[in-house]
Amino acid sequence: MSDLQQRIEALYRSDLRGSALLIICLWATILFVLFMTWPYIPHGGIKAVVAIAAAAVLIFNTAAILAMVKHYKEDKEFIYGLDIKNADAARNSNS
Repeated sequence: MSDLQQRIEALYRSDLRGSALLIICLWATILFVLFMTWPYIPHGGIKAVVAIAAAAVLIFNTAAILAMVKHYKEDKEFIYGLDIKNADAARNSNS
């Protein structure tokens, strides 16, 4: 595996870890807020709306992050290769 391929894989793995962390934080935050505010919601109808809204946010945001990761995997040579080339060019112009 070439140096460029190794750097691309390292960047992709880093983004993959970051995406997983974002999904975990998203779920933890939404569920925390939902459970902490649940006792203060007086009406059952409002509770249903809040629960459906929280589920929609979790489902759609999780799906969006997973779609982004899938796109990154499909085009990682282009996406990360371009980033690496630009970073190398910027580093070389400063030295």
